Amino acid sequence: MKQLLSSLSGKRQSLLMLVLTLFSFSANAKVLLPQILSSNMVLQREKPINIWGYASPAEKVEVTFAGQKKQTVTDKNGNWSVILRPLKTSATPQTMTIAGSNKIELTNILVGEVWVCSGQSNMEYQMRKLAKIPKPKNEKLGFPADEVEKAKNTQIRIFLVNRKQLAKPDSVHKSWAVAQDSALKAFSAVGYFFAKEVQEKLGIPVGMISSSVSGSAIEPWVSPEAFAQEPYFKNTKVGNDPGKFYTPMIEPLSKFKIRGFLWYQGETNCFLNEDISYAYKMKTLINLWRKAWGEQDLPFYYVQIAPYDYSKQKSDKVVLTTETQPKFWEAQQQVLRLPKTGMISTNDLNDNGGDLHPTYKWEVGRRLALVALGKTYNQQIDFSGPVFKAISFRNNQALLDFDYLKSANATKITGFTIADASGKFVNADAALKDGKVFVFSKEIAKPTAVRYNWTENPTGNLYSNGLPALPFRTDNPLTKQFKTN
Repeated sequence: MKQLLSSLSGKRQSLLMLVLTLFSFSANAKVLLPQILSSNMVLQREKPINIWGYASPAEKVEVTFAGQKKQTVTDKNGNWSVILRPLKTSATPQTMTIAGSNKIELTNILVGEVWVCSGQSNMEYQMRKLAKIPKPKNEKLGFPADEVEKAKNTQIRIFLVNRKQLAKPDSVHKSWAVAQDSALKAFSAVGYFFAKEVQEKLGIPVGMISSSVSGSAIEPWVSPEAFAQEPYFKNTKVGNDPGKFYTPMIEPLSKFKIRGFLWYQGETNCFLNEDISYAYKMKTLINLWRKAWGEQDLPFYYVQIAPYDYSKQKSDKVVLTTETQPKFWEAQQQVLRLPKTGMISTNDLNDNGGDLHPTYKWEVGRRLALVALGKTYNQQIDFSGPVFKAISFRNNQALLDFDYLKSANATKITGFTIADASGKFVNADAALKDGKVFVFSKEIAKPTAVRYNWTENPTGNLYSNGLPALPFRTDNPLTKQFKTN
């Protein structure tokens, strides 16, 4: 044992010791469950459901739920698990019984849709903060400052991951909660407003699992082994503590069936002036998480980080410029080339370029929900603003094609710049006609490239479906550099 421990890192030693402690504890223990299985939970509909836990070795355990009864015997280490057949949607509270040498009753269980939301501070951003922020400038987006007071929807359930507790067995069985009162105050605003929109539109129970850490880079959410398997990092040492949060905060959730993931992270990596390396880190994370859950097609929807004055920040490591953030957005957008992914734009969701934590979390959650409703739940809705697809040139104009662009004509469009072979970009005029955007400038006779909102303080007004276009440049160097397989 000493030889085994000495070969592991300190973090892995701690986890192994915890597991060994649980095994030792279970040798003389009653039936115990992991934190993620508790009263008030939502179970994922239409998928085989894992129910697992700990008990004494060779102990018989029986699980009863929704007309199903499953029996098993614990292994020599006291581990046990059963699989329930796929469950139908149920908004009626039900009780699950787990019986061994003792009997556990989990009550008020619903069956519906379950999502994991993760990232850094903008995902962690708590509902309680809404009551203290100043009134946002964009009144059209609303301001639900009193949402916690009004929230009484028992069809929305929440689970807030405690990184120090998740891997420990649960003897209280109350880690899930109805999304109201003190539990909601501490929960992710983005996660809650996502759930509110999905629950309202689908009319079924929604469970949200929030696992985020303020200030975290992306690397701690990915295991070292996953980085080692990605060719891009073959000869690169990945910093920022790979696995630090994945091991205690994501991996223990992976037996719990879900519909998909929501991700809001990137500011910490943007401060390091990253571009294509971040795209590969996201690719690695997505592949790892899908593999951990055993489902390669789990939806992964994420947030384009909001505008911020990175160029005004001092850094001892890198030089931050006005192109630092646009290049990062570009890297984030490359990940859309992976299957079952989606990204929302937040270009218009920051009233102050010096605020790293914009207040419009209700709109971020709503926009993520629109993507899920359109792409996962096949609702016939408009879920995306314009996304650049192709460029062509005619005379002295650039003609841009977009996905998700309504064909109606519009007034003058702002936010575009245009360049010729010299590479010098100048402000451009733009107009929407016949489903295309025409971009031109009197200063450019033979255009070769166009950019939109290519700045850390974007003001462009290209919208469709009430949603902003993603920023882009047609002279994007990452298209050929980023490999999806």
